[in-house]
Amino acid sequence: MAATHRIAAGTVIAAVCVASLAGCGTGPDGTGEHARNQEKAHPAPAPKNVVRLIGDGSTAYTGAQPHLPRPERLKPGEKPPQFVVFSWDGAGEDSQRLFSHFRKVARENNATMTYFLSGVYLLPEEKRDLYRPPQHSPGRSDIGFNDRQGIADTVEQLRLAWLEGNEIGTHFNGHFCGSAGGVGAWSVADWKDEIAQAKRFVRTWKTNAGMKNAAPLPFDYDKELIGARTPCLEGQKNFMRAARELGFRYDTSGVNNQVWPKKKQGLWDLSMQLVPFPGHRFEQLTMDYNFMVNQSGTTTQGDPAKHALWGDQMRDGLLQGFERAYRGNRAPLIIGNHFESWNGGTYMRAVEEVVETVCNKPDVRCVSFRQLADWLDAQDPATLAKLRTLGVGEAPKKGWASFLSGGPAPAPKGAPGSPAAKG
Repeated sequence: MAATHRIAAGTVIAAVCVASLAGCGTGPDGTGEHARNQEKAHPAPAPKNVVRLIGDGSTAYTGAQPHLPRPERLKPGEKPPQFVVFSWDGAGEDSQRLFSHFRKVARENNATMTYFLSGVYLLPEEKRDLYRPPQHSPGRSDIGFNDRQGIADTVEQLRLAWLEGNEIGTHFNGHFCGSAGGVGAWSVADWKDEIAQAKRFVRTWKTNAGMKNAAPLPFDYDKELIGARTPCLEGQKNFMRAARELGFRYDTSGVNNQVWPKKKQGLWDLSMQLVPFPGHRFEQLTMDYNFMVNQSGTTTQGDPAKHALWGDQMRDGLLQGFERAYRGNRAPLIIGNHFESWNGGTYMRAVEEVVETVCNKPDVRCVSFRQLADWLDAQDPATLAKLRTLGVGEAPKKGWASFLSGGPAPAPKGAPGSPAAKG
């Protein structure tokens, strides 16, 4: 259901140098270069802690992540905030510069996001055999690898994104879908191996790319990595088993209605959701790829005369889903995207317009999955159980003050002891 995202080989983009960490130099040869104007306008703050390099210096511990809000438990009778999560599969910076663009969009609209990095985007083509994908030959990847300049640019965006409070998750490595070794057929051991390799490519990108003088990523990826979305939304069952054993906290590889999340196999189930699809009688998954498939099929550049309409359909569908939750049950809205210019970039335009429309509204928090999981963990389990009794778009009949006044939560519909289960 999700699509691949390929880093263009041979892309040449001016690297950015940020003096926020010990050592500066993220060009393809590890030497310093001037920052882009857009980064100068909104510089990321330098960590105040002493940098402690990890391994070969590709990553570093720099203290607590900046700009993370402290989660607070709802008070009795308090209306929950409306959470919206914008997330990106296979996050990398290529010639389209969509990673840097949406970082800017987020900053300008009081938002943070989750970027799911594909580990092979930090592995140069000439080192491809270092990747040994489960059930495939060494050096195989359905989304290719990268070059040194692309690695430098991607690392720069990852660094700045994290310093701005965004989350760096994983979209794993080779993005294998379907039959013949696709992730849907992977065992728990296969998933653990794939996750270990994704971590290793992040922890060793400087060695693999020959950029020993470059600045490190400012986080310990073993601690940073707490969630993921599987390629094509396949293989969720065994992935979740592996993820739970590895200490992950959430998964967003499923499909759900707009209701409050619960834990599944010990992980927060933060699945993408079904929202209205303008002009159609069925609802649509909150992902750009799925809108595209239901508009132009597998053709990524369909009829240009319909591009504007298709983008408007995605924008309006997401906004209708937002309003349904915002005025109803306040269930978090989960949105997934790719840094792609499918159908003339109309879906990127749609996402940007949704960010600008919703993230500045009262009681709305546009956050990363990490921040949402932190908030959920801080709540009284009885309060969350009560929230989960609300259906799609259903507001409390007597208002929020009465609904969350502190009384016991009703049994979920269909559960033992509830009216629906009797008889």
